[in-house]
Amino acid sequence: MDKKLLSILVCPLSKAPLVYDAANQELVATASGLAYPIRDGIPVMLESEARLLTTDEKLKKVHPKSE
Repeated sequence: MDKKLLSILVCPLSKAPLVYDAANQELVATASGLAYPIRDGIPVMLESEARLLTTDEKLKKVHPKSE
């Protein structure tokens, strides 16, 4: 994921910054609890295409050292 692009993209709902999840090819917005897919290198920033984060995923992003 291009760092410059990541620095300007925000969650369309919360307007919060996104975190790139390379393993799942997603942009994660913990503030809104959504993960936006990246398809063929292009972020799909539509709420209808996003998936809800699980409680475990939300906690992991907030407290990454608790693993």
